[in-house]
Amino acid sequence: MTFSPPACPPAPVPASTPAALQSALALKGRRVGVAALNIATYALLLVWIAQILGAQGWSWIDVAIFVCFAVAAPWSVLGVWNALIGLWLLHGRGDAMALVAPFAEAGGLRQPVHLRTAIVMTVRNEDPARAYARLETVMQSVLATGEDRHFCFFVLSDTSEADVGAMEEHAFAALKLRNPMLAGRLFYRRRTDNAGYKAGNLRDFCDRWGADYEFMLPLDADSLMSGETIVRMVRMAQAFPKLGILQSLVVGAPATSGFARIFQFGMRHGMRPYTMGSAFWAGDCGPFWGHNALVRIAPFRDHCKLPILPGKPPLGGQILSHDQVEAVLMRRAGFECRVLPQESGSYEDNPPTLLEFTRRDLRWCQGNMQYWALLGMKGLKPMSRFQLLWAIMMFIGVPAFTAIIALSALKPLDGEDINAFPAASALGLYAVFLAMYLAPKLAGFVDIALTPGGLARYGGAGRFVAGALLELGFSFLLGATTTLRTSLFMIGLLFGRSVIWNGQARDAHALSLATATRGLWPQMVFGLFLFATAGVLAPGVILWSLPLTAGYVLAVPFAVASASPALGMWLARSGVCALPEDLDPPTILTALAARSDPPTDKHDAKRIFETA
Repeated sequence: MTFSPPACPPAPVPASTPAALQSALALKGRRVGVAALNIATYALLLVWIAQILGAQGWSWIDVAIFVCFAVAAPWSVLGVWNALIGLWLLHGRGDAMALVAPFAEAGGLRQPVHLRTAIVMTVRNEDPARAYARLETVMQSVLATGEDRHFCFFVLSDTSEADVGAMEEHAFAALKLRNPMLAGRLFYRRRTDNAGYKAGNLRDFCDRWGADYEFMLPLDADSLMSGETIVRMVRMAQAFPKLGILQSLVVGAPATSGFARIFQFGMRHGMRPYTMGSAFWAGDCGPFWGHNALVRIAPFRDHCKLPILPGKPPLGGQILSHDQVEAVLMRRAGFECRVLPQESGSYEDNPPTLLEFTRRDLRWCQGNMQYWALLGMKGLKPMSRFQLLWAIMMFIGVPAFTAIIALSALKPLDGEDINAFPAASALGLYAVFLAMYLAPKLAGFVDIALTPGGLARYGGAGRFVAGALLELGFSFLLGATTTLRTSLFMIGLLFGRSVIWNGQARDAHALSLATATRGLWPQMVFGLFLFATAGVLAPGVILWSLPLTAGYVLAVPFAVASASPALGMWLARSGVCALPEDLDPPTILTALAARSDPPTDKHDAKRIFETA
């Protein structure tokens, strides 16, 4: 009789994320490592500023500055490490996409689409012609892929203004007549109220029609996506049934507004390394930005219903910033939320003026402040709680940073010997913090410079450097203006101040001096206070503080100048701050330009640039 050894037990299968895309242990190691880098950097900054402020003992001004710095610094610290990690992935590794987006490969396998998708555009008091031009461009682009039989298209209206609603219905009837090939797959629905805002609009869709589709792809009124990108994302989600939300990397579309052109020039570069870096450690707990994303309807409908917060608005009641909450609820339900960190045919329009930009910021601010009530929600992943906290910190740091500037102007009043103040160390910390503040966009500039052909896509090194320098100055002016307005708004939240959720002015338009002054006079008053105080107490502070303070006193002329049509025309003519799509428009943008009424000037901008 022969002896048979006992069979070896099967090797344990390592735990993975719900869609089996990554090892949960490896992802945890990334998060621990990134956390360690951030904590160490944060601690060093706190020690550094404590040595500066406490050099002659601690006054109440010193304590206040230290506390505000402790609140304001974390956002910049994580921004630095996201940017550096993103640069390392993009230029130090040959497998960056495999590390951060292992699902992406499935999009290129050319497998046939077999699951149904509803592409839904949500609108509220928007220009129907403008919105429908974008939807029709998306529709035609999807038709061109040959996979359109699995797609339907919806306009989900929350419009409250009767005349706009009538224009929507008339324009939709014309849209159906122009697209007979989509008969039975093109729908319009207008709600009689705005319950739940945009989230309620999408939930109403899911309750009515969600059972007929596997996915929905929400679009805002200014969204644009190519059919190839949409089909590619559907293939990815088909391959991984536990992929609940797939967010595309949304970039700014070419604009005629000078403000938008300069803003999105810097935003475009910073997003790529920043998003790569954050996706490296966020993994399955990725972001949802509410539009230009593929959403699996069943778990969204069953598990992502937003709670009604206790108390009254502005911080109670219905949640305004719904997207991040829906992302953490999707993850709690056992589905992954991922971002595709590639520029891949997904566009939006950026605000055309400083006033529109700050209006959007205030909506986000109020919505994010509601997250305080959600941090203790049962069943959330630790990473998901961090995401909610991080969304809060994005705005909490703003008034803290503003307070540091005001307190610094008062620092000479604390009775310390100015000659004994460690000025060199303070200037060093100031320079380091400015570099940290700029780190994501600086990383973006480096990324373009290191990418083969990157500079050529932006019109060459000369135009790119000119655009980068212009955008850096622009960002300092913009930062000062928006931080004070957000700070004042957050104080107003405590006393019941609230935003109004309505349509947005999305097209370029000039700002009068009177309009800019009405909206931005507090910035001027605050700036004059800072300069007057520094002029009396510490005149030497004025010069080195200009990057952070000039924007206050220049807020009104900055708003007027950046909205000037002449600036937009000059930028288009010179090629400064041009995007690759300005110089070589992809098919989706040329199709929109041909369809828009009045036609957009994408081709005109390219022709002017080429003859400059």
